[in-house]
Amino acid sequence: MATPKNDNKPSVIVLGGCGFIGRNLVSYLIENELVSFLRIIDKVPPQTAWLNHKHQQIFENPLVEFRSANLINPGSYQNAFACDDQIDFIFNCAGETKSGQTDPVYKEGIYKLSINCAQQAANLGVKRYVELSSGNMSSSEKAPLKENDTPDPWTYVAKYKLQVEHDLKKIVDLKYTILRPAIIYGPGDKNGLIPRLVVGAVYKHLGEMMKLLWGPDLHMNTVHVRDLVRAIWYVANRDDTIGQTYNVVDEADSTQGSISAIVSELFNINHDYWGTALSTLAKTDMNSVVEEVNDKHMGPWAEICNQDGIQNSPLSPYIDQELLYNKHLYLEIGKLPNIGFTYDYPKPTKAALKEVLDDYASMKVFPRSLIL
Repeated sequence: MATPKNDNKPSVIVLGGCGFIGRNLVSYLIENELVSFLRIIDKVPPQTAWLNHKHQQIFENPLVEFRSANLINPGSYQNAFACDDQIDFIFNCAGETKSGQTDPVYKEGIYKLSINCAQQAANLGVKRYVELSSGNMSSSEKAPLKENDTPDPWTYVAKYKLQVEHDLKKIVDLKYTILRPAIIYGPGDKNGLIPRLVVGAVYKHLGEMMKLLWGPDLHMNTVHVRDLVRAIWYVANRDDTIGQTYNVVDEADSTQGSISAIVSELFNINHDYWGTALSTLAKTDMNSVVEEVNDKHMGPWAEICNQDGIQNSPLSPYIDQELLYNKHLYLEIGKLPNIGFTYDYPKPTKAALKEVLDDYASMKVFPRSLIL
């Protein structure tokens, strides 16, 4: 175990610390000197996690310790959690996030994993356990979802995240807080806005207009990952957040239209929509539509990468069918600002999304030639 330098600062475990949210949380905690000790637990080692140069350096900090573990397996996660000293905070950024998996994969990779970790946190007597849930808890366009509204999850991930939310309440002596983030973007993003950015790059390469299903009013609310990790730390350090659930969403009320406008500006392309009639017609055979759309994008993406000398990339224009339905991610800004939290990134901007592309280009996994 790494030696704490300041016993007045909390000791922390970040579950899924090599993932998108986890690596940004680790970076925030270390850069701001907020912890005395930080253990990352992940099944993916840092060396194969596509970390950028900054995150690689952060992970080498003497206060940071990495332990490999499969958090679904009892023996594995119990060993990974073992500590001689008191752990103050555990942040759960782990779990299956990829769309298009089977139901049992989500049940194990989200529900079983999260309950295992929460129970272990209770056994360790941590001061706070923060669970990262999902913002896809309703698809209504009529009103944004408040934290106390009745959820109706519309993705597999959200379905099992909701089961986790319910069952955290049953774990004796667990001091937990739940965060429900909107679509998360920022450096390291692979599943939030980056697929749309990659699609934009494909249309730039093809010299064609980018056409999208449905229309510009489809709610796609957002939050920058740096604001999300700040929110994690913020709620962990307040007693009045115990047992509470908070939406984490910026004030932009982002839509497919507002996001597509930024993507079009970034790549100097035009975009339009198939409209409700054609989109509804496509819905009758979504399997074929999704296959055709992804086929159109995947070939040119491989071609662009090859032209720029990119041999391997974690990025893809592939968008799963589940995320192409006419479903809204529409969240009430909610309770977080009421306890004093403010957002550094109130809305997605061209500069913020370009930072993501520049970061990946510096890692040689996104074609530099397509960035204006």
